[in-house]
Amino acid sequence: MEKTERTENGHPFGIHRVLDAEVVLPQAAEKIDNSLPIYSNEILLKVEKLNIDAASFVQMEEETGKNPKQIGEIILKNTAIRGKQHNRVTGSGGMLIGEVEQVGSTYQGPLKLKKGDRVASLVSLTLTPLHISQIKNINMKTHQVDVDGYAILFEQSIAGVLPSDLPEALSMAVFDVAGAPATVDNLAKAGTTVVVVGGGGKAGLLSCLAARRKVGKMGKVIAIEPSPKSADALRNLKLCDVVAEVDATHPIAVFSEVEKITKGKMADLVVNVASVPNTEMGSVLACNSKGKVLFFSMATSFTKVALGAEGVASSSQLLVGNGYFPNHAKFSIGLLKKHRALMELFLSRYQ
Repeated sequence: MEKTERTENGHPFGIHRVLDAEVVLPQAAEKIDNSLPIYSNEILLKVEKLNIDAASFVQMEEETGKNPKQIGEIILKNTAIRGKQHNRVTGSGGMLIGEVEQVGSTYQGPLKLKKGDRVASLVSLTLTPLHISQIKNINMKTHQVDVDGYAILFEQSIAGVLPSDLPEALSMAVFDVAGAPATVDNLAKAGTTVVVVGGGGKAGLLSCLAARRKVGKMGKVIAIEPSPKSADALRNLKLCDVVAEVDATHPIAVFSEVEKITKGKMADLVVNVASVPNTEMGSVLACNSKGKVLFFSMATSFTKVALGAEGVASSSQLLVGNGYFPNHAKFSIGLLKKHRALMELFLSRYQ
């Protein structure tokens, strides 16, 4: 890779790399410039692995009949045409692992990085300039993709140095969803009832753990997980009072189950981390009138949320999780390290 740099600074938010006719932020752009050399206030990463977000990967599986070669072709096409990994259907991306190749000479951003540091990006691939020269392997179970390529971080981009005492694939999986458990920790209160929709996935597992620690013995944690295998794994962790094997795309089924479990009181906090669409109304109906519904899934349609909540006269507070919460990566890694059984489960999945 070219190690020289351009003499001028780029915009801290990256709009200098937007190639659209209108001035927009990189995430909203149709196409961004992923060329080298970097601007003098950017950071260049050698990219080794992508973690595609669950909603995007599931969509690509459905489109290709779970063909890894064709999924790889979609990713290569996205980055070649758009300069970033931005799924046109779901609008989502994921994150990456890489090694710092170069820190621009005038970089003044929040990251204290040096050449050789191994990092995971904490900003979406939908706004990260990314060039892929080769896809080497796709793990269909973990949604992680081994690649040769490079990426560019803007001056206001964030990233986390990978812990030296954990497998990188595991750290990447946790960093990818770190915003969810950190936000749950902030919102959940002692003695309350929390429902986690999609509790068997990585975001769901960590959210259940965060909720369990906050609500305490007097509170209740309920997971909605349709997969029997994932539901059993969650039960074995003993994080939840109830693991309900309900399809969250059927809102009345979710409502009936939560109503039965809570004796009609419903949830004080509902956290949606499902990787499939059409789980919005099940989440809304599971919440009581004074509660909060946190949507962290990239499969969420906010039109369905808003209009659906209006249609059932729900006064629950509707919240959007944006994937970032202060110190979320450190919090989530620390949370995982405190629960041996969950750590062992993550190790079995992400080695």
